[in-house]
Amino acid sequence: MQQTVVDHIERVAEDVVSLVLRGATGPLAPWEPGAHIDLSLPNWLTRQYSLCGDPADRESYRVAVRYDRLSRGGSEYIHRFLRQGRALDVSLPRNHFPLLPAPEYLFLAGGIGITPILPMLRAAAASDVPASLVYLGPSVESMPFVDELRSCYGDRVRIVATRQQGRPDFAALASALSPGAVVYACGPAPMLAAAEEAFPSGRLYAERFRPAPRSFAPNTAFEAVCARSGRTVQVPDDESLLDALTHAGFPVASGCREGVCGSCEVAVLDGEPEHRDDIGAPAGRMYTCVSRALSPRLVVDL
Repeated sequence: MQQTVVDHIERVAEDVVSLVLRGATGPLAPWEPGAHIDLSLPNWLTRQYSLCGDPADRESYRVAVRYDRLSRGGSEYIHRFLRQGRALDVSLPRNHFPLLPAPEYLFLAGGIGITPILPMLRAAAASDVPASLVYLGPSVESMPFVDELRSCYGDRVRIVATRQQGRPDFAALASALSPGAVVYACGPAPMLAAAEEAFPSGRLYAERFRPAPRSFAPNTAFEAVCARSGRTVQVPDDESLLDALTHAGFPVASGCREGVCGSCEVAVLDGEPEHRDDIGAPAGRMYTCVSRALSPRLVVDL
């Protein structure tokens, strides 16, 4: 974990605030476009937010948080109670949405989905790689960083207020892609579904707010052997591996509990995990909040 202090809080759109977190003890860990951090909030919750500042700035991180009226306590605390000067612990940056080299980029962002896209556009512009952004939201007032985008990138940015203009024609955008161009998209599920239908799968990289709907075989019970202690934990069919480990005294860090943030990763030493996450667990790893076992026994590095 890294210690930070809330340096600045700014309203950047309807129901969206930007937080600048300054390192409390020196430079913060480096990061690359697409990375996110876990914020450990004073109300004992941990939430994940994409870094949307400048990776060259090692003194501070910037994130943006939209107020969710169905908040489980994270965005509500930040909007209603968090104040400048408050100390916050944050994780080291993790990146499950890296910007890969390409001769040209098309970026698609919907609402708060602009946050991981901002540093990507910055990186492409700094490298003189052709890049454009189509940024969607119900209204301009609801879309964070519109003024910043317009002033920095001019006509490379297309702002679409969908209540007045409707959604842009993704199929037309796809047909106009130059050879080798890739698409990075982040936004709500309907936008991503439309993008997946329009753009070739090998050229589209997307990050989701929530896991995509998928079906799996019914849960079955299995056992998890914690290799370092030699203890075996029984995982019933109605409990996640994360919860079973926690209840047995093996607390694993967690955040989203939906398989989209990667904070509950553990190493698998033996057995066959059933991956149910949305971000693609690395070889020999699994995310304990949603993934289970295809074998009756897993050996994990705990």
